[in-house]
Amino acid sequence: MRFSWSMTRLVAVVCAVAAAWGCGPSREEFEERGRVIDELRAQLEEAQRRDADAQAQIERLSLENSEMSERLRAMGQLTTDLEEARRIAEEFQRRARQQQERLASFRRMLDQFRSMIDSGRLRVRIVRGQMVIELPSAILFRSGSADLSEQGEQTLTEVAAILRTIPDRRFQVAGHTDNVPVRRSGFDSNWELSTARATTVVQYLQEQGVDPTFLSAAGYSEFAPMGSNDSEEGQAQNRRIEIALMPNLDELPDLSNLEAELESGGRTGSE
Repeated sequence: MRFSWSMTRLVAVVCAVAAAWGCGPSREEFEERGRVIDELRAQLEEAQRRDADAQAQIERLSLENSEMSERLRAMGQLTTDLEEARRIAEEFQRRARQQQERLASFRRMLDQFRSMIDSGRLRVRIVRGQMVIELPSAILFRSGSADLSEQGEQTLTEVAAILRTIPDRRFQVAGHTDNVPVRRSGFDSNWELSTARATTVVQYLQEQGVDPTFLSAAGYSEFAPMGSNDSEEGQAQNRRIEIALMPNLDELPDLSNLEAELESGGRTGSE
């Protein structure tokens, strides 16, 4: 038990009284001394009790302070979690608005292509989340050739007029063939033919005012078929030009963390 300063003084007083009255007291003096000692003992016990209460209160306040500190830390973490949840919700809303705007833009473009779709000169499909404009090679080119026909030029002129109305969007022109080997066409394989046709379309779209920085060409030969090459109908489906609307950077996942890891030489994924 720890004693306070007042308790120490009280103990000293009791001891001093006892020492002063230590020799030959009378009965009355003895009784008086006993009464004084009892009072001092009672005061000592009261002081001890108060000191114990004070110590208990100090310990209780210390515990409450620890609990309050823990609550404050928890509230700080909760605030951080709420801010992160708010940020995620805002990002979700931004992407939702972006998707709605993108969908509305594609619907407007689809309406612009409606007459060409109805006349059978092209189709519009959604492939792996991308809008793809599909034009049969028979409309654009003569068999085995990468030179545009008159009908092909007319069709692409109309297509270019619509593509020019779509801002900040990249277009990839892809050439596709069937699996029939090319003969007497000046091309060594369907790879060369599909790539040459895609390049021809890109160059014509550029001539019609489509920004060339938003254009690219690719050849897939016979290796991305739409139909079976075992039938003439399937082969006709496979001979085509596709113009795919590529996603913008803000529509792609944020890979900045992955980029930082690659630049720092860190490893990603499991091995």
